[in-house]
Amino acid sequence: MADTFTTRVLHLTTGSKETVTDLTSACADFLTEAAAGRDGLLNVFVPHATAGIAVLETGAGSDDDLLAALHTLLPADDRWRHRHGTPGHGRDHVLPALVPPHATLPVIAGHLELGTWQSVCLVDTNVDNQDRTVRLSFLG
Repeated sequence: MADTFTTRVLHLTTGSKETVTDLTSACADFLTEAAAGRDGLLNVFVPHATAGIAVLETGAGSDDDLLAALHTLLPADDRWRHRHGTPGHGRDHVLPALVPPHATLPVIAGHLELGTWQSVCLVDTNVDNQDRTVRLSFLG
């Protein structure tokens, strides 16, 4: 069977506070259709200059720990040269250097091959833009 490329765009509203949003179920739903039992790769991409994609454990505090660590590394204060929007917003534009805007993950027999506690997450620290898109692409 020839390689196929299929893509879908998710539209999310992240709200007015910093968030880690679990995308794992949306990825699995997409792969049910797109992969149809095949092996391949899932690429998850957020086309925003102030958000990233992370693979981490959620629900046990790691998501909050990530946001706390980002606050330590990238404080929301007036040190940033990029100055518009909410005070400290310049840090949001540095976020993708630490939490990249993409992840490419293995798909085996149509299923995302994650570790036991791993989830695919959108990391969004930009409280000025709550409307986000995430592109899911399967190659297999």
